[in-house]
Amino acid sequence: MKWSIHQLRKNASKGMTIDEMVDVSELKKLNAEIREVFPAHITGRMDYNESKITFHLNIKGKLILPCSRTLVDVEFPYDIDTMETFVQPNEYSKEQDELVLESDVVDLMPLILENILLEIPMQVIAENVDESKAIAPQKGRHWDVYREGEIIPTEEKNQDDINPKMADLAKFFNKDKE
Repeated sequence: MKWSIHQLRKNASKGMTIDEMVDVSELKKLNAEIREVFPAHITGRMDYNESKITFHLNIKGKLILPCSRTLVDVEFPYDIDTMETFVQPNEYSKEQDELVLESDVVDLMPLILENILLEIPMQVIAENVDESKAIAPQKGRHWDVYREGEIIPTEEKNQDDINPKMADLAKFFNKDKE
């Protein structure tokens, strides 16, 4: 996804469209939580005038991420619309959301990777996970994982469940009741 300014200028009159499958496996190096990366489909167009080069892009693909609750694999599809504008250094304005051309080559790969990384949510939750396949435990001594909307059972505490360090405190309160 690299073009020289000369190539872009040459294609500007007839309009340049983009429709490519791109390897974005470098994402695994940038985010250690990503388990698998599939190629991204990039579509869009390029607009060129003497002072600006604007790319209107759609980035589609999918990643495999760990479930935040169970650590099972979750398929995360993304569909990103973005517009990236490049300008010559003498045309740069802080008020505009523009990128400065630092050479005579435009490389979209860093921008594509950045847009995908920004799309990854902080938590991904898998739906309808079989507990036997869950990598992270869903139950332990004195705790359970409950999903939103589940009814939490109310059980009487066993005498065994009392923390031994607090047993004397429990006796103190029992004396108070008598």
